[in-house]
Amino acid sequence: MSVEQELETRSEGKCELCAATENLAVYEVPSSPDNTADECIYICATCSDQIENADNVDANHWRCLNDSMWSQVPAVQVMAWRMLNRLRAEGWPQDLLDMMYLEDDVKAWAEAGAESAQEDAVVHKDSNGVVLENGDTVVLIKDLKVSGGGFTAKRGTPVRNIRLVADNALQIEGRINGQQLVLLTEFMKKS
Repeated sequence: MSVEQELETRSEGKCELCAATENLAVYEVPSSPDNTADECIYICATCSDQIENADNVDANHWRCLNDSMWSQVPAVQVMAWRMLNRLRAEGWPQDLLDMMYLEDDVKAWAEAGAESAQEDAVVHKDSNGVVLENGDTVVLIKDLKVSGGGFTAKRGTPVRNIRLVADNALQIEGRINGQQLVLLTEFMKKS
């Protein structure tokens, strides 16, 4: 039995990540311990394209990982973990990562292939160099005039439940006086 036939049987003819049934092919999971069918997954063209091309990633497509991350197949677990890690700035993937459990050897495999992707990831840091994450609370370290808002946000004002701007490490979003604002990380410190 060929690798493709073995994977088609294991996946029941569906993408092992999103359950699509068309344009399926074998995908060799990078950094595999050994290149056998157990280190490959059977996925659709959409998943494959978004895994390979970070510019094409549609975060909503990957909500399917809510189901596939529970697969008993280590290779599927590895790819689910890597994609959730890549999308963690969206907020909801972090919740799934917090629930996900991987055996030590599977986690080591997942992390081995994710290192290069994480080097390119945008990292948000406050004025003290502390890494910020979605949902954190920060405090203003300087009075900031809010243009168009008609007020000045005073030093010491807390900004709760921040959202990171995905493509700009210098900006976060948060609410002050009921207004949603884009704020510069250099004027914040994590509380």
